[in-house]
Amino acid sequence: MDYEQIIAVIRRAAGGLSSEEAELAVHATLQTLAERLPRGESLHILRELPVQLKPWIYTVTDATPFDIDEFLNKVADREDTDVETALRHARAVFFALGDALSPAEVAHLAHGLGQGFDPLVAEAQRRYLDIMPADQFFGRVALRLGADDETARKITAAGLEILAVRLQAGQLEDLIARLDPVLHAPLRRGMSATPAAERMPVQEFLRQVARKEGADLDETGLLEETARHARAVFATLSEAVSDQDWFDATVQLPDEYRAIVPARAR
Repeated sequence: MDYEQIIAVIRRAAGGLSSEEAELAVHATLQTLAERLPRGESLHILRELPVQLKPWIYTVTDATPFDIDEFLNKVADREDTDVETALRHARAVFFALGDALSPAEVAHLAHGLGQGFDPLVAEAQRRYLDIMPADQFFGRVALRLGADDETARKITAAGLEILAVRLQAGQLEDLIARLDPVLHAPLRRGMSATPAAERMPVQEFLRQVARKEGADLDETGLLEETARHARAVFATLSEAVSDQDWFDATVQLPDEYRAIVPARAR
C-alpha cells in the first residue's frame, strides 16, 4: 500500500477523520510503537512501510517495555487528546497496518507486543476480540440508573477505583485484561493507591465511592444512593467479564458486599 491509501484506510476506520488528523494519528502511533517494539521487530515493519512513514517507526534506541495503558497515554500526549480518542485512532492505525503489512510481519508485530496489546493487535489481525466497548459499558450503567453519559462515566470511575483498592493485585490484573483500555485508568489508580488489598466494611466502601463521586457525605440517603450506583457499575462489570473472572475477582469479598456485588455474571 502507498501512503495515501494507508491514510484513507485510517480515516475510514476511525470514523471519518480528516487527512491531517489521520496523519497525526499514524505518526503518534508509529512513533510510540517504535519506542515499545524490540529493534528487530521495528526493522521488520520498517521494510514494508512507505517512505513517508519510515521516519516515525525508525529508532536507534533500545525498546522500553510498557503496557497498553502507557502506550495509549503516549499516543494521547502526542496527539494532544484524551485516551479514549487515542484508542480509537490507534485501533484505526493498527487496522491499516493489517492491510499494509504481510501476514508474517503482522505476526512479528503481535509477538513483539504481547497479549496485553490484543485490543490493538486484533485490529491488524482482523480478529474478533470479545471485549465490551467502554461506551457500551457506560451506556449500560446509564440505562440502569436513568443517568446521562457524563454521570455514568463519573459513577463508573468512582466504583472501579474503590473496587481496585479492595481487591488483590492479581485479581485486578485479570480484570484489566478483560476490559476495554478506557476502563483501565480508575482500576490502576486504585491499585497504585494501595499496594495490598485493603479490607473495609461495605459502609466504608460506599463512603469512599461517594467521596470519589464528589458527593456531600452529609446528604440524607447518601449511602443508599451510592449503593444504587455501585450495584449498577458492578452488575455491568459482571456482564463485561467471564463468569470465572468475576468469581475470581469477588470470591473473597465478605457476605455484606452481596447487596451491591452480583454473586456471578450472566
